Amino acid sequence: MKLRSDVLPAEQVYAVLANERRRRALEQIGCAGGAVTVHELSTLVAGRETGESPPPRRSRESVYTSLVQTHLPKLAALGVIEYDRETQTIELSRHARDVSVYTEIVAKGGVTWSELYRALGVVSLTLLLAILLEAPILSAIDPVLWTSLSLGAFAVASAYQLWVNRFSVLRQFRIGRDGLLSRHRR
Repeated sequence: MKLRSDVLPAEQVYAVLANERRRRALEQIGCAGGAVTVHELSTLVAGRETGESPPPRRSRESVYTSLVQTHLPKLAALGVIEYDRETQTIELSRHARDVSVYTEIVAKGGVTWSELYRALGVVSLTLLLAILLEAPILSAIDPVLWTSLSLGAFAVASAYQLWVNRFSVLRQFRIGRDGLLSRHRR
């Protein structure tokens, strides 16, 4: 397994995430699962900011202007997005994953994936130890059954995480495959 040597430095990731509008823009591009136009993105971001659907024209125009003049060029320069000014389309790029590592949360729960897996591990191990030490009530549970249920919970959580992040995972496979193909063509 080869580790990436071109990971976006933490300082640059924090600079990207320091602005709420950039965070919302990246979130909306990721939810789109592919290319999105600047007009579509400005409508989505303005809708999130105002809570209205469709958002007011003035809000859309304000978001559009700030995206085109500030946020999209910065994200493109860092390699987080691919921004085609001629077609006005945006797509997540190779460093989008570097940024998403810092923002990945369980939907609506506000719990990071690592916190979820850590909690599952601690609860599973604690209950398994209680079963093996024959704690009242818990001693009736078969340790193999409990271990199987715990592993099943990890499998379900992993499958859910892959499903939630399916577009970014598929995009990473595509980027990795495209990069590998371009190296072989040389």
